[in-house]
Amino acid sequence: MSRLAHKTAVVTGGNSGIGLATVQAFIGEGAEVIFTGRNADANKEAEQALGSKAHGVVSDAGKWEDIQSLKAQVEAVTPKVDILFINAGIAQFAPVDQVSEEFFDKILDINFKGAYFTIQALLPLVNDGGSIILNTSINAHVGMPGASVYAASKAALLTLAKNLSAELVSRKIRVNAISPGPVTTPLHTPDKFGISEDAFKQIGESIAAQIPAGRFGAPEEIANAAVYFASDESRFLLGTELIIDGGMATL
Repeated sequence: MSRLAHKTAVVTGGNSGIGLATVQAFIGEGAEVIFTGRNADANKEAEQALGSKAHGVVSDAGKWEDIQSLKAQVEAVTPKVDILFINAGIAQFAPVDQVSEEFFDKILDINFKGAYFTIQALLPLVNDGGSIILNTSINAHVGMPGASVYAASKAALLTLAKNLSAELVSRKIRVNAISPGPVTTPLHTPDKFGISEDAFKQIGESIAAQIPAGRFGAPEEIANAAVYFASDESRFLLGTELIIDGGMATL
């Protein structure tokens, strides 16, 4: 397959989970991919598994200095980019009476502020006619105890897709969003969620019972949607959202 032949992509948070699956899918469709990750060893391991078309750079979406230096790191590999997949993010949950300012700021700094300023930093490299894809969440549409801050950070990305599409239409850069439902990734662990093993198990069972498809999604299923938005097949889509959630929000 060569739907992305001769294209160059940047994937943030690309050394595991949905990001890694998307890097694999982009390369499989012919693209050259620069991916970011906070861990140099994990980046190197992913590079070795993915082959010569994958280039890992160490960058943390929650650190301002990393965002500001990302453009130079990408330019060291390629002068221009056709696809930008904003995927880096964290998922942590807490009831409103237990949310601290530090907890709030951490989620917003990575999931929204980091996403916003990563786009700002890399936008000069994006070719006219390029594609920007935002990885959001079904939590922007459904209510879930303990998810108020996380959901807000993802809902902000949905409005960003519409507003940036309007702003960048003169350059024919389309901005679209993917909103995954529950997906089995390395992000889904008690430590990553900041909760106990028992609470994690209870939440998982509760969520699974709400999915009409009867299962969590796979990272590859989200990656397939990213390929579609990255390819010329989606050139008539601007500011739209594709919900991939096993029917959780619609049935």
